[in-house]
Amino acid sequence: MEIRAGNGFDVHKFDEERKLYLGGVEIPFEKGLAGHSDADVLLHAVMDALLGAAGMGDIGKHFPDTDDKYKGISSVKLLRAVNDLLKKEGFIIGNIDVTLVCEKPKISPYSDEMKSIIAGELDMDKSCINIKGTTTEKLGFTGREEGIACLATCIISKGDI
Repeated sequence: MEIRAGNGFDVHKFDEERKLYLGGVEIPFEKGLAGHSDADVLLHAVMDALLGAAGMGDIGKHFPDTDDKYKGISSVKLLRAVNDLLKKEGFIIGNIDVTLVCEKPKISPYSDEMKSIIAGELDMDKSCINIKGTTTEKLGFTGREEGIACLATCIISKGDI
């Protein structure tokens, strides 16, 4: 059996004209994130971790921001497409660990719903997904509340046990 690890990282600045989506959940907050799609920084980091572990590039390769068909698209749809790519190559997702970096909003009230959405789209058990939030103690762009960063790590496997 082949076991692989992947890391993903994404950043989006706040945009007062948009809704905030994190982990596929619309979060009630006074601003959203700027981006070509729905700018779901959490799902973008997860997709990059999965694609990286599989050696399949990144979300920019598969869903370029220069292509209008992805303008405003739900990142949940993109996550589903990433899952299809992994399945086609015979990969199974073992676990996903996510750290969202922001001063606001608080993540914990929404993490269970985020885990349910991700687990459903990736055909995996919710207990294999961990989502947590942290701050930078008011330091840097996240500390100044200019945007949100996200890190994701995953383990995938391929082949017989």
